[in-house]
Amino acid sequence: MAAPTEDERSLFTLIGELPDRVSTLVRAEIDQIKAELSYKAKHFGIGAGLMAAAAFVGLFLLGTLIATGILALALVMPAWAAALTVSGILLLIIAVLVWIGIVSFKRGAEPLESIESLKRDVDMVKGAGEYDHR
Repeated sequence: MAAPTEDERSLFTLIGELPDRVSTLVRAEIDQIKAELSYKAKHFGIGAGLMAAAAFVGLFLLGTLIATGILALALVMPAWAAALTVSGILLLIIAVLVWIGIVSFKRGAEPLESIESLKRDVDMVKGAGEYDHR
């Protein structure tokens, strides 16, 4: 009888090779995930750097637009009044943004409904209050 061919290997031989094959497959998958994450991190970093550079240049744009507004108003009023008017408008914008930010902070500082519900449940269990089915 001839020696078994590669196709005729025993079940025990195949089972014995299974951990090595699984280990190799898992290592290959991990390497692929590492490569994909590295690729994504590289491009995310480049994108974030470009966005930061755009924001930096945007600050200069904002300055030139403010200067343009002052110069345009200086055509119809004295330059000092134009600068004061633009400054007043900017102050108004800042005040509105700060007010909106404060309102947002206050909303974020409100106690969570789930905590209040838990307190009501504890009070109910203790018999200290009436149960509210909210």
